[in-house]
Amino acid sequence: MDFYSSSSSTISAHEEPHVLAVDDNLIDRKLVEKLLKKSSCKVTTAENGLRALEYLGLGANQEHSTNNNGSKVNMIITDYCMPGMTGYELLKKIKESSILKDVPVVIMSSENIPTRIDECMEEGAQMFMLKPLKHSDVKRLRCQLMQC
Repeated sequence: MDFYSSSSSTISAHEEPHVLAVDDNLIDRKLVEKLLKKSSCKVTTAENGLRALEYLGLGANQEHSTNNNGSKVNMIITDYCMPGMTGYELLKKIKESSILKDVPVVIMSSENIPTRIDECMEEGAQMFMLKPLKHSDVKRLRCQLMQC
């Protein structure tokens, strides 16, 4: 498993991290959800970037929404290649938000393309991970959130 990381924001050791997992592939989404739950994370899933933005309160019709679920999310993990909106585009939208810009975003992909990795890291991704994720990868993510 290869991964690339940058600086981190933390949560306290007794908190159950809330992770928004975004992937258009049902099998991959369920796998990530299962691994995160095994690592004692609360998980919300979305099947694409637009649904994720809606959940976070950044959807087209929610620009002035006061109900912002994003403030309750400790991390977002998203696939890079998705129809409609790529993980990179989702990352950019999140980092442009004054409310969500500090939420760590992890990009995952089955393709190890250095320019893609660099692009995501430069845009503010916390980490870039290669699929398929394993339990040890998710434990590293949780540990990084808690600075252990």
